[in-house]
Amino acid sequence: MPLEKGLVHVYTGNGKGKTSAALGLCMRALGRGLRCCFIQFIKGVVTGEMITASKLSDFCFIQTGRPGYDFKVIEEDYRRAEEGIKIAEEKIKEFDVLVLDEVNVAVHLKLIPVERVVKLIKGKPEHVELILTGRYARREIVELADYVTELKLIKHPYYRGINGREGVDF
Repeated sequence: MPLEKGLVHVYTGNGKGKTSAALGLCMRALGRGLRCCFIQFIKGVVTGEMITASKLSDFCFIQTGRPGYDFKVIEEDYRRAEEGIKIAEEKIKEFDVLVLDEVNVAVHLKLIPVERVVKLIKGKPEHVELILTGRYARREIVELADYVTELKLIKHPYYRGINGREGVDF
């Protein structure tokens, strides 16, 4: 049964856990019979959550990022971001929960105009819960959100030379 009133969440900041928070919300929603779609911008590697999502019914997981993305924007990144936002514009009509993972970064890098995301937020169906993640959330997006959570980096093992670990970090 869909939600009566869907709200808008923004998970931003330089701390770890934005994607994980969005995935946690999806797990909770799936457990209550809601249908979820998780669209991942920027990222283009196979992750544990992607593997798990493929085993769950009512959970759509789509990655539009370029494999090997290195924060050096190339033409392919614009094309992939456009593909991702077009998919979002369709999936928002079909699902109860829609996550746009790293969409704030895509906007920050000018891969997607902020106006396009604002239009998606303003035009979302009443029952849809919409989650936008990524650093650099724009003021225009924050102002439209019902929940805004800023994750702050205090300490991270990366700065001690420990890279992301399979099964824990991806």
